[in-house]
Amino acid sequence: MDNTIEAKVKEVLERDIRPALQADGGNIEFVSIEADGTVKVRLQGACSCCPGAKHTLAMGVERLLREKVPSVKKVVSV
Repeated sequence: MDNTIEAKVKEVLERDIRPALQADGGNIEFVSIEADGTVKVRLQGACSCCPGAKHTLAMGVERLLREKVPSVKKVVSV
């Protein structure tokens, strides 16, 4: 995957997503981006065991990444 796409994904995670998760005691770690546009992340802290983590991932992280980086197709937690 293109390094500029990876850089954009990391920027969105850092600027737009991480602060909100940290405010709730969680965090997110970028793992990789696959050729098919799948972004792999690792939820940490309170987010790793939160019952709403799947909702946060789909409705928050994935929605925002797809909006800001159109080549992102989906986000999965590993």
